[in-house]
Amino acid sequence: MKKIILAFICTAFFTIGTNAQGVDFGVKAGVNFSSITDASGLSNRTGFVAGVFVGGKLNDNLGIQGELLYSQQGAEFELGEFNLDYVNVPVLVKYYVAQGLNIQAGPQFGVLVNDEAQTVIGEVINDIATNNFDISGVVGAGYDFPFGIRVSGRYNFGLNDVPEMGNGKNSVVTLAVGYSFL
Repeated sequence: MKKIILAFICTAFFTIGTNAQGVDFGVKAGVNFSSITDASGLSNRTGFVAGVFVGGKLNDNLGIQGELLYSQQGAEFELGEFNLDYVNVPVLVKYYVAQGLNIQAGPQFGVLVNDEAQTVIGEVINDIATNNFDISGVVGAGYDFPFGIRVSGRYNFGLNDVPEMGNGKNSVVTLAVGYSFL
C-alpha cells in the first residue's frame, strides 16, 4: 500500500514539473480544529499545522498541489487530551472558478508520529492502540493572491479508524495562510 501511495505522489509531482504552466512552491502554517467521530465524551482539540507545498496550473482552470505538513490532531476529553500528531501528504486538485479563487479536493496520506493521552494531573500515557497510517479525503477552498499570499480553508474526513480496535475517524477543519516563493 505504501509503495502505491509513493508511486502516486511521485507521478503527481512529475506531472506538475512537465505540464505545469508555472510552478508554485512555498510554505504554509495554520490552525487545526480536530475531533474523532463516533467517539463519545470527546470534544475538539485545537492544534497547529505547518509545512511546504508545491504545485502548478495544468491549464487556466485546473491545477494540482502536493504538500508535506506536520499536523496536530486528536481530541480533548473531560480529564485531559488525546494527542495525535501526523506528517500528512495531501495531493489536491485545484479547480479555479475565478481569478485566484479555487476549490480543492483529493486524498491525504498521514503517518502517525506521536500518540499520547495526557491527563489533567500531568500523567502522560504513551501506549495507545492507534493505527500508524491515516487516509483522509480533503475538500476545501482557497484564494491565491497575485503577490504570493495563499489562504485556504479545508475539511479533512478520515476514511479509516484511528483506534486499532474500535470506531472513530479523524475529522479536521484547517485554516491556513501560506506564501509562494515562485
